[in-house]
Amino acid sequence: IVFDEDTATEATFLEVMHQRHGLGKNGRPGSVLEPACGSGRLVRELARRGWKVAGFDRSEAMLDYARDRLAADGLDARLWTDSMESFRVPRGRRFDLVHCLVSTVKYLPTEAAALAFLERVRDSLKPGGLFVVGLHLTDYRRPATTHERWVAERDGVEVTCNTRTWPADRKRRLEPLRTRLKVTFPDGSQQEQETRWKFRTYSAHQLRSLLRKIPAFQLIACHDFHHDPEITRRLDDSYADIVLVLRNRPFDGEEGPSSAGSNPVTR
Repeated sequence: IVFDEDTATEATFLEVMHQRHGLGKNGRPGSVLEPACGSGRLVRELARRGWKVAGFDRSEAMLDYARDRLAADGLDARLWTDSMESFRVPRGRRFDLVHCLVSTVKYLPTEAAALAFLERVRDSLKPGGLFVVGLHLTDYRRPATTHERWVAERDGVEVTCNTRTWPADRKRRLEPLRTRLKVTFPDGSQQEQETRWKFRTYSAHQLRSLLRKIPAFQLIACHDFHHDPEITRRLDDSYADIVLVLRNRPFDGEEGPSSAGSNPVTR
């Protein structure tokens, strides 16, 4: 409910990236995989738009909720339980597009786990397919705790979400977070919960370093969390939110779209 307001904008952005930089030159929906798809808000939206959708998550409860919403809408997607760093796509299927938005990759706690995930994403993409990944960059100079608050409502259910982020441990590359949710139901009853975890941190330099370890990925464009296809940015630390559009170079002997143009990784 909290993030649903952005769902249509994010789905449109993914479609434009697919058409502009990937395998969607014909303008038709393609095949898409969402690692860590959670409760399936983008799974549902892209399925509604005619995409062949697959996704996985570690939480079977999340996937059950996603399946129920899909069934209620007469939609279909292939969903299964799996982990980001070790997932296996059934029958070795490969996709036109893979996406992970809103800092999902920062749940991977180590460089080895991040690399394992990126390699599996690369193996899951068709030649010329896109991996679109969004995350918050960390300002290691920030001494203060930051706070974000969202309030959203759907079908009479109101959700208030408060998230605090503490200064990062630069040496360990971890930043502590706490989220408190208050849910108010139509009958006036309330439910509260608190979650604490640690994200892996990335500066622009650290992100470039990680990407260079997967040379099959060519960085085509950088955007931000407004998900406006017409507004691009550089891969630098000028702004925390960043969305990378990575294209899968063909394997030896395979053909893909032209990779002409500059690579923002090296700028």
